[in-house]
Amino acid sequence: MATRRIIKDKDFGQIVIGTRRTARNITMRVRPDGLHVTVPPYSKTEKVMATLETFRERLLEQYRKVEIRPIDFSYAIRTACFRLWLEPSPLKCFTLKQAGEGICICCPADVDFSCEQVQKLVRAAILRALKKSAGSYLPPLLEALAERYGFSYRKVKITGARSRWGSCSAAGTISLSCYLMLLPPHLMDYVLLHELSHTKEMNHGPRFWELLDSLTEGKALSLRAELRNYRPAF
Repeated sequence: MATRRIIKDKDFGQIVIGTRRTARNITMRVRPDGLHVTVPPYSKTEKVMATLETFRERLLEQYRKVEIRPIDFSYAIRTACFRLWLEPSPLKCFTLKQAGEGICICCPADVDFSCEQVQKLVRAAILRALKKSAGSYLPPLLEALAERYGFSYRKVKITGARSRWGSCSAAGTISLSCYLMLLPPHLMDYVLLHELSHTKEMNHGPRFWELLDSLTEGKALSLRAELRNYRPAF
């Protein structure tokens, strides 16, 4: 029984079909590197692909939002809490400049964006900008929410984590991904309240969700579902 099948695809680049022993249904999730499909054991590829076709257009809409595209001077991030753009500069290195409405990445005027190393440098600069903004924006917001709802924590850390939006340790340290800056404000608040709730309930049992529901007007599960439409990436 194959546990992983990779199929080339004209739209997604590749479709990765993975078998999970505990899976009962076919689930599909778009990622920057293609479409990832989880299936129950002994699922036939033909059946999986036929099921996929009924959702292809909807999945393509999602994929276009997360697909990795080359960055050039036309690139910009404009969310409610974070603004970033690129401009040519006479300098020979990539630098960050704080502007009135956000952060500008100043790039050498003759930069070759088709170069893989340049793409890595630009993305590293974007990550630095995200961390800088997150370090200024998220800790005061977390403190305000904690004070409003009666929570306490030991300290807060800003990370570049892409595997999770946030976490809370047993010692009371809350870690927040800088990618939170790309979320709509109500989902940013949800993640912070989620982690603050872990200072009282360290698991995801019924009492945790009851607590989080009380902080989100009964919308904890719907907000969690909405958050799944976003990925910690740019």
